Amino acid sequence: MDKQYAIFDMDGTLIDSMGIWRNLGREYLTAKGVTDCLDEILEEIRPMTMTESAALFVSRFSLPESSDCVTEEMNQMMDTHYHKDIQLKAGVLSHLEQLRQRGVRMCVASATEERLMQVCLERLGVLSYFDFLISCESMGNSKREPDIYLESARRLKAAPEEIAVYEDALYAVQTAKKAGFYVIGVYDEEADHHWDEICNMADETINFD
Repeated sequence: MDKQYAIFDMDGTLIDSMGIWRNLGREYLTAKGVTDCLDEILEEIRPMTMTESAALFVSRFSLPESSDCVTEEMNQMMDTHYHKDIQLKAGVLSHLEQLRQRGVRMCVASATEERLMQVCLERLGVLSYFDFLISCESMGNSKREPDIYLESARRLKAAPEEIAVYEDALYAVQTAKKAGFYVIGVYDEEADHHWDEICNMADETINFD
């Protein structure tokens, strides 16, 4: 990677958390007594923000809570993991250090809310590598749309073609690539079924595990 700017996804890219996220909806819905069609709805929410997922849960299963309440309850579940046990992927720290030594300016753009991003990355000792954190939650839409990448580019004061976007999810790779960014596909076990497609679309690939 020879770009001087980089946008990193967090979950599944910098940190090994996708298995926990994948089980969060199941954990939450099971606690609410919902046991039918879980696999179907969990696949449906994969590209969604937590706010979007919460709204879907409320409407699909007629939950008595508001979507804001559901979002807060799920955030509380994840809060513990971000504070205590989620770890960096094995090769991330050395890669970030190499980029910093080259003067690359970096940020994190994630579907996770900024508060949890900061808590986790600070605990893991890598927050200082990034100029800023930006969340799909604050942007108001998911990575199905390029807004979060374009806003990151604006803050970095760089054009999309000058920026490398590190992503582990196929839909995010597709969005960033379509928006004109240089895309680095990051291997994650949870997205293994899409790895061949990611390899075909990304400009290069990397495995931090």
